[in-house]
Amino acid sequence: MLSLSLLFVIFVIFIALAFDYTNGLHDAANSIATVVSTRVLTPRQAVVWAAFFNFVAFLIFGTTVATMIGKGLIDINVVTPRVIFAGLVGAISWNLFTWYLGLPTSSSHALIGGYAGAAIVKAGFGVIIVSGWIKTLIFLILAPIMGLVLGWIFIIGTTWIVYKKQPAVIDKWARRMQLFSAALYSLGHGGNDAQKTMGIIASLLFSAGITKSFHIPLWVVLSAQAAIALGTLSGGWRIVKTMGQKITKLRPIDGFCAETASAISIFFATHLGVPVSTTHVITGAISGVGAVKRLSAVRWGVTFKIVWAWILTIPGAVLVAGTFYFLLDSIIKLLS
Repeated sequence: MLSLSLLFVIFVIFIALAFDYTNGLHDAANSIATVVSTRVLTPRQAVVWAAFFNFVAFLIFGTTVATMIGKGLIDINVVTPRVIFAGLVGAISWNLFTWYLGLPTSSSHALIGGYAGAAIVKAGFGVIIVSGWIKTLIFLILAPIMGLVLGWIFIIGTTWIVYKKQPAVIDKWARRMQLFSAALYSLGHGGNDAQKTMGIIASLLFSAGITKSFHIPLWVVLSAQAAIALGTLSGGWRIVKTMGQKITKLRPIDGFCAETASAISIFFATHLGVPVSTTHVITGAISGVGAVKRLSAVRWGVTFKIVWAWILTIPGAVLVAGTFYFLLDSIIKLLS
């Protein structure tokens, strides 16, 4: 018969995969909003397209982001299955709350915020690995700026390339290219975001003594990629509306530039092992593309609302996860 501790670890693994599922659900909009809003694909076609590339991303990317999440942010020697469970509850709660409000916040930062919040309540601020957090917080600011600047550059460049072409010809080729750019973006999303859950599960296995050293088993890789792909298949229509319609009106050529700019930014961050927010990047890229037409083409009020949600994500997840860990720990101590 399985011991209670092992059953709890199995339960937390399922919770981690549930988070990965909500990540795909929450961030589906990032992958498909532009390609749906420009009517290149129907919503059903778009989620299947994005989910496929979400899943196969593990064939291209390594596990550097998973390693950063697993042992680069929090001292893994003080982590327990209970800490990870509380962190996941905090992250999932924040994801569902912002999904309900239709805000495209960062699942990545909800996860690391929840993880940190539970760990801090358990062992104090000494568990924080400062170097890993500095790199992550730099990209918290840098990621949307990279997306914005690259989106701005790409739309200017492509406009110069095609300015003598007939609008119908431009639209035809832009629609074909947007299929390619949406695939690239979905690869980046699956390659960066799914690794975060891999890192959490690997930390769980190590903290529970199931593995003797920190590493990412293949079954963990495949499970995480499958969970995020299934979440994407479920869609996130509230956030699709915000990303695809409320920030700025997009044409196929705009969608191609925004997705390509985002994909390059995410590939770069994944290469460095940084758990970048794919939400930040695509929002910045869409804003950059829209700003080229004129600054008023971007609904900056919506963008600033999204920015405030980003700012609140880490402290919000820290608070929820920390509170949950404190209550859980108190109840266990009372019962023991």
